[in-house]
Amino acid sequence: MIDQAITELVQYGLDTGLVAPEDKIFVTNQILEALGLESYEETPGSRGAEELEQILKEITDYAVEKELIADSIVYRDLFDTKIMGKLVPLPSMVSHKFYELYQEGPKKATDYFYKLSQDSDYIRRYRIKKDQKWITETPYGEMEITINLSKPEKDPKAIAAAKNATQSGYPKCQLCKENEGYAGRVNHPARQNHRIIPVRIDGKDWGFQYSPYVYYNEHCIVFNGEHVPMKIERATFAKLLDFVSQFPHYFVGSNADLPIVGGSILSHDHFQGGNHEFAMAKAPVIKEYVIPGYEDVRAGMVKWPMSVIRLQGKDKERLISAADHILMCWRSYTDEAAFIFAETNGEPHNTITPIARIRDGYFELDLVLRNNITTEEHPLGVYHPHAKLHHIKKENIGLIEVMGLAVLPSRLKSEMEQLADAILEGKDIRSNEVLEKHADWVEEFLPKYTDITKENIMDILHEEIGQVFNQVLEDAGVYKQTEEGRAAFERFVGSL
Repeated sequence: MIDQAITELVQYGLDTGLVAPEDKIFVTNQILEALGLESYEETPGSRGAEELEQILKEITDYAVEKELIADSIVYRDLFDTKIMGKLVPLPSMVSHKFYELYQEGPKKATDYFYKLSQDSDYIRRYRIKKDQKWITETPYGEMEITINLSKPEKDPKAIAAAKNATQSGYPKCQLCKENEGYAGRVNHPARQNHRIIPVRIDGKDWGFQYSPYVYYNEHCIVFNGEHVPMKIERATFAKLLDFVSQFPHYFVGSNADLPIVGGSILSHDHFQGGNHEFAMAKAPVIKEYVIPGYEDVRAGMVKWPMSVIRLQGKDKERLISAADHILMCWRSYTDEAAFIFAETNGEPHNTITPIARIRDGYFELDLVLRNNITTEEHPLGVYHPHAKLHHIKKENIGLIEVMGLAVLPSRLKSEMEQLADAILEGKDIRSNEVLEKHADWVEEFLPKYTDITKENIMDILHEEIGQVFNQVLEDAGVYKQTEEGRAAFERFVGSL
C-alpha cells in the first residue's frame, strides 16, 4: 500500500508539473528517506489528482503506524507538508518562471503561481471545499457570507504539546519570509511546500504569496520583507497603488493599524488582495465632493454601511496626496456630537482601512474611516459588532469584512444545524446552553415567516445570518446611513 501511495504521489507531481520527468527518481528517493524506507517497488494505481487527500492520508497512516508521528491532525499536517515539499520546485525556479510569464502578462504569472500554490497542497483545496458560502441581498448590495471550516481544530494532545513547547522567535510571525521551506512545529504550521515571489513595492523588497485559507478568489498576501509593524501613512497609499499598477487585475487593501479595528497580525506590515470584486467595490458613489486643493481628484461618499470616501484619478501621485490629506485630517478629527474622538487620555482612535484598484483606466482608492474607542456599554468597541450580534459575529471587523465578505466562526455550522432542528420541533431554545445565545434573535425573526419547513429552514437561517452581518457592518460604521449620520459625515468632509 505504501509503495502504491508513493508511486501515485510522484505521478501526481508529474501530472501537475510540480515534478519534471528527469527529477522523478530523485523526488521518489527524497520521499523514501522521509518515510525511513530503504526499498521500494513502483506500484501504479488508478487514482488521479482529485484523490490527493486520500493518498496523503495513506502516507500519514503509514507514518503513524511506524511511530514516525503521533496520530493527530497537527502532526499529520506537519508530516504531509514535509512530504509535499519534496515535490515543489526550488524558490528560485518558481520565481524565475513567474517573471518569465509576467513578460507575457501579469495575469499569466499569477495564474501559474495560484495553480502551483494549490497543486503543492499549500492551499488544501479539499478543505476549502468544506467552507459554507452563500449570498444575502441587503440594501447595500449582495453580501457574501462564509462559515470557515477549512482550518482544522487542534486536538487536546497537540494543544498540550504546544503549551509545553519551547518558545521560538523564528520565524518571528507567520508572515515573515523565513517561513518559506520552514519545517514548522506544533505551534507553527509547516511550510516546506510554500513559495514566495519577491516583488518591489514602492522601491522596497516585499513578498507576494497566496493565503492558505483562500476566503475569496486568488486571495493573496503582500508583505514587507522586514518584520515591521502595520502603519497607515502616506507611503501605504503609494505601496497599494504601486501594487495594482504591477497587477492591474487585482485589488489590494490594508487592514487598519489600531487594535479592535485592525487585522489579526498588526506586528507585520502586510496587505491582502486578489482577483475578486466585493460588494463594496460595486457600491455606487451617492454624493460627490470637491476637496480644496485636489479639484483634479474625484471624491465621493459610497453607499455602504461603513463610512467610505472613494477617490479616483489618472495621476497616481495626486491620489496619494489627496488620501494622505484625508488621513491626516481624520487622525486629528473630533466631533463630540457624533461621538468621534481623535484621542482619549493620549490614546489615538482614528485611522483608515484603505483599498486600491484600477477601474476603467483610473486609479481608485476607497478610504474607510475607522475609530476604535470603547465605553462601559461597548467595552469591545463602540464601532464594533454590538453585544446583541455576538452570537453570530464577535471578532474584529478587518479588511475582508469591511468589503462585504463575512468570515464567520466554524461553530456556527453545528449551531445552525441544532437550531434548525429545535425550531422545526418547537423546542425551548433558551433551555439549551449551546443555543441559548441565539434565542432573542430567533424570537425576533420567526414572526416574519409563516411557512417554515425542513426544506427551507436552512435558507431562512442563512438569510437571517446575512442580515445580521449587514447590521455588524452598520455597527462598525462611524457614520450611520441616517440623516443625522450623513450630516455628521458632511461635517468631516467640510473640514478637509
